[in-house]
Amino acid sequence: MYLFPAIDLRGGNVVRLLKGDYDQQTTYGSDPLAQAKIFEDAGSTWLHCVDLDGAKEGRMYHLPQIESICKNTKLKVEIGGGIRTTETIDELLDAGVERVILGTAAMQNWDWFAGLMDNEKYHNRIVLGLDARKGKIAVAGWLETTETTALEVAQKVTDWPLAAIVFTDIATDGTLAGPNVESTLEMAQATKVPIVASGGVGTLDHLRALKELPIQGSIVGRALYEGTMTIDEAIQTLEN
Repeated sequence: MYLFPAIDLRGGNVVRLLKGDYDQQTTYGSDPLAQAKIFEDAGSTWLHCVDLDGAKEGRMYHLPQIESICKNTKLKVEIGGGIRTTETIDELLDAGVERVILGTAAMQNWDWFAGLMDNEKYHNRIVLGLDARKGKIAVAGWLETTETTALEVAQKVTDWPLAAIVFTDIATDGTLAGPNVESTLEMAQATKVPIVASGGVGTLDHLRALKELPIQGSIVGRALYEGTMTIDEAIQTLEN
């Protein structure tokens, strides 16, 4: 199982939001590359990035920062937030991104999303981001909630050549109060696509609970910045 340390980008800074609320932001630094190198030096192989401005506005804002991380580290980078077109996906893959996360674009333009999956170029390079509020999918930077459930979508794509599904429980995101283990397990059992858990990890015990699940990995953000665990400890707990 892999640790995916998280860098959320807003206005060029490394930030975290509480439960996705743009009014509840904590800024942790102004140099995303320096933060990525800290994660790499500690032994991380993956990096999970979110362009928060992009998620809200519907277009990528932080391509230069992402390019810089890909060029200057050996981290495998996955990026989401504001990716709405095939052109943007190609730009990111050309920049060295390992995999691209689609959330809103997939949910709002399903035929386009399904068409991508018919193209071998994108096999195992696309991650579906399913962000759920009380089980129902939220889109547009979590500002809108749909009537579709995350489980329904996970079942629908079970045979698709996706790299993973990132499942975020919005109610726990940024709280450090613990991941929604029950919902994450339900997702893993509903689909053959590998699940990456996101939201709520605050302690090593939370990671140990996730390690018991049949999932690909866990995204950890605020806990690493607040120091409730070190990146070394998190990697040791999940990957060994």
